[in-house]
Amino acid sequence: MSSMEIDFKQYELRCQLRGHEDDVRGICVCGSEGIATSSRDRTVRFWSLDSSDKRKYVSSKMLLGHSSFVGPLAWIAPEEEFPEGGIVSGGMDTMVFVWDLRTGEKVQSLKGHQLQVTGVVLDGGDIISSSVDCTLRRWRKGQPVESWEAHKSAIQAVIKLPSGELVSGSTDTTLKLWRGKTCLHTFSGHTDTVRGLAVMHGLGILSASHDGSIMLWAQSGEVLMVMVGHTSIVYSVDAHVSGLIVSGSEDRFAKIWKDGVCVQSLEHPGCVWDAKFLENGDIVTACSDGVVRIWTVDQENIADPVELEAYASELSEYKLSRKSVGGLKLVDLPGLEALQIPGTSDGQTKIVREGDNGVAYSWNMREQKWDKIGEVVDGPDDSMKQSVLDGVQYDYVFDVDIGDGEPIRKLPYNRSDNPYDTADKWLLKENLPLSYRQQIVEFILQNTGQKDFNIDPTFRDPYTGSSAYVPGQPSYASGISAKPTFKHIPKRGMLVFDAAQFDGILKKISEFNNTLLADLEKKDLSLTEPDISRLGAIAKILKDTSHYHTSRFADVDVALLLKLLKSWPVAMIFPVIDMLRMTVLHPDGATVLLRHVEVNDVVMEMIMKATTDPALPANLLTSIRAVTNFFKNSSYYGWLQKHRSDILDAFSSCLASPNKNLQLAYSTLILNYAVLLIEKKDEEGQSHVLSAALEIAEQETLEIDSRFRALVAIGSLMLEGLVKKLAMDFDVGNIAKAAKASKEAKIAEIGADIELMRENGREFGQIFKLEIAEKSGSEKFILTNHIFRGTWGFIS
Repeated sequence: MSSMEIDFKQYELRCQLRGHEDDVRGICVCGSEGIATSSRDRTVRFWSLDSSDKRKYVSSKMLLGHSSFVGPLAWIAPEEEFPEGGIVSGGMDTMVFVWDLRTGEKVQSLKGHQLQVTGVVLDGGDIISSSVDCTLRRWRKGQPVESWEAHKSAIQAVIKLPSGELVSGSTDTTLKLWRGKTCLHTFSGHTDTVRGLAVMHGLGILSASHDGSIMLWAQSGEVLMVMVGHTSIVYSVDAHVSGLIVSGSEDRFAKIWKDGVCVQSLEHPGCVWDAKFLENGDIVTACSDGVVRIWTVDQENIADPVELEAYASELSEYKLSRKSVGGLKLVDLPGLEALQIPGTSDGQTKIVREGDNGVAYSWNMREQKWDKIGEVVDGPDDSMKQSVLDGVQYDYVFDVDIGDGEPIRKLPYNRSDNPYDTADKWLLKENLPLSYRQQIVEFILQNTGQKDFNIDPTFRDPYTGSSAYVPGQPSYASGISAKPTFKHIPKRGMLVFDAAQFDGILKKISEFNNTLLADLEKKDLSLTEPDISRLGAIAKILKDTSHYHTSRFADVDVALLLKLLKSWPVAMIFPVIDMLRMTVLHPDGATVLLRHVEVNDVVMEMIMKATTDPALPANLLTSIRAVTNFFKNSSYYGWLQKHRSDILDAFSSCLASPNKNLQLAYSTLILNYAVLLIEKKDEEGQSHVLSAALEIAEQETLEIDSRFRALVAIGSLMLEGLVKKLAMDFDVGNIAKAAKASKEAKIAEIGADIELMRENGREFGQIFKLEIAEKSGSEKFILTNHIFRGTWGFIS
């Protein structure tokens, strides 16, 4: 059935709601009361109908409290406790908050999730929340009631069915139907992350996926309908009682579906994170440009012509800013006035902007004028540039490293060529073994995106008599592995805080000791003269770094430090912690301390004591630096891994501190944990660290080194950890893009590293390395595409 045969009224822009300062991530329709929206700017806004213009909404409340971006929202209808209704919000900061709309105040803070909260829904008087930590949690009157691991991978959404069951969607590509904590059914059908869920009135369950599709399921698990039309990740889906469906995608469109057919596509100047129906059938969309838009079929409510024209102009400018020709941004091209400047040589080429197109001109030296050649166009990849080898243009020219000090060879290829013929001719030309043929063909097909290349089943190798190698079938030679070249990742080794002012530390300890001596009630906590001498001896050992390999600690040395940590008032322990920070960098000091930790975990006691609210900044700084230094000694890796959750939770407040030293120490701790947990292949731990690192990295106003270390942690976890797919599910693309645009060189460089890896993860890999070894293992042939992006002709 074509869209022309469907009875459908076209939606048009009704109004735009401006107020958020960053991406709008979530929408909650609050009955007839208004609309709530969440954003990367860490706020929730409530929008009410404009009494002076029924077409428009105005921001009537701004809810502040989350420390990172806010995602899912749920509406609490007016009742005795919330006479004007309430909002439930979940954030990247792992928190679920309940807000009273009458006052705009936060009335409940629900802490329990270990990672980002991805869904919130009401179940009677209870709140159900889902998280990247793989759990569903039930909360009642501000308290946790129950939680359970609902999936083995991150949960991205949760909804409640009219019949009372819950449905969860996960990165594991499945949906699960729950009655209480019992899974009634697992729905399998998507091929990538299930990102959004909705109830389809009277029919079943809708799911939106990273695979680009929307599915309608019966509650029995049967797939009733598959809707395909988006060209990228589908983030959200919603349904109306009229039977219409709306979906939002990274492809910048909100698509409207009827009877499985896309009947309209609403274009946006950015990613559409969420889309919801109002009760009257109007559609609300949340866009990455920070604007909420409402769309309507009601002619009386359509925006006035001036606003419609302004929006059309905004879309045009957005597309223009992204358009490129011949590998150049259209907006960067000079106008026709550039042709008033004479050329310098015959045949010189210049590309200028004419309207929305780039046009190539050639300088005619004889007639002293620019001759028009034609319009500049690009192939499938706008960033591709023309490759030339021996004066001949090719779609691709790959670099081939033969190894053993041999010069780089060039492998030219056109998409119209048969890759098998190309491989055979090239191997003969370069005098290389024909046994490499199938790997070269596979390399060419993967690097040129020719996944659908049709193999003639009757083909026989003229040299070996065997059939053609088919990519995807088992290969007996070593295969292709993605290995891009990155500037700052992966991170190797641990960072420590190894500078100390020992005289200042001893002076502060002495000062505090005198205070205790003067206090009759605390005098018994003070140090004796021998104790003070022992502390001086410890400092002397730690100062002499040239003899760390031979100097030794007595057990009583470490025991004295631990005794002070345990007995001294909390306001006085920071210089002792600082001494411990340096002790753990001493090989023997760390060994002696470990014996105490294994018997009685005084270090965890110290962390809890130093970080308990209200924590002193000096205690926080010295203790987080001390824990960071534990990563220097591999003997503590097991302890660090075991206590990872408690340690990161204890120091999570450092990020919100205005103290830049605390921020840097927290980022360093996160980076060290990333390195450790990659080595330990600890997926759960990596997920926790990734979430914390993303929270740091998205804060563009942070001190440069703090943000840089968090970005390095993210990149390292994506490159060598087990959480690349999870990072893709998070907002890593926007974080990388923002970093890449930074004026700070190293932030821009690590942003480029992460963006390249993200594209790799979506099958837009840039660099591949192919290693082919003879059966004897004595020879190795390395084929590396250093440039990777091939070339397309650009003059039409």
